[in-house]
Amino acid sequence: MSDVVVIYHSGYGHTKKQAEAVAEGAKADLITIDANGDIAEPDWVKLDAAKAIIMGSPTYMGSVSWQFKKFADTSSKRWFTQVWKNKIYAGFTNSASMNGDKFSTIQYLFTLAMQHSGVWVGTGLMPANTKASKHGDVNFLGGFAGALMTSPSDSSPDEVNQGDLETAKLLGIRVAEFAAKA
Repeated sequence: MSDVVVIYHSGYGHTKKQAEAVAEGAKADLITIDANGDIAEPDWVKLDAAKAIIMGSPTYMGSVSWQFKKFADTSSKRWFTQVWKNKIYAGFTNSASMNGDKFSTIQYLFTLAMQHSGVWVGTGLMPANTKASKHGDVNFLGGFAGALMTSPSDSSPDEVNQGDLETAKLLGIRVAEFAAKA
C-alpha cells in the first residue's frame, strides 16, 4: 500500500487522465469514485492508512461533481473521529473552459482538507505566463493551490493537454516528497 492515495471522480474520462498522471508522479494508489458517488470499503481502509490524500474532481457548475460531494459527505464519519487529522492533502480539477471557475473547486477541496484538520500542499510551480508561453507548457493555467487542466468540451480523453498532465504529475511528485518526510 502506498503512502499516497489519489481519489477522484471523472465524468467523461478527462479527469481520469489527470488523476492517473498525479498518481504516476506520486507512485500512489488510485481510487475511483463511481457513477453513484461510492467507493468500496477497502478504499476507505487505504484512505485511513495513507499519509497523503490527493483529491480530484471535474469542475461542474463551479464546484465538484455531485459524486465527489457524496464521497465528501460520507467522509464526515472520519471527520467526527478525526481519523484523517494531520494528513497531507492536495487537489486537482479539470473543466472545458480556460477558467471555468476551477478555483472554486480547488477551494472546495482545500476546505474539505481543512475540515479534516489536514495540511495542504500546492503545486509549487511557477506559471507559464510570458508571451512565448504555450498551452503545452507546465502550469500554463497558473495554478498554485492545485493542478488545473482544460479539456475542450468536444475533445476526447485521449486529447488532453500534455502540459496539463505534466503539471498533474509534478503535483503528485511534490506531495510524495512531503509524505516521505511525514
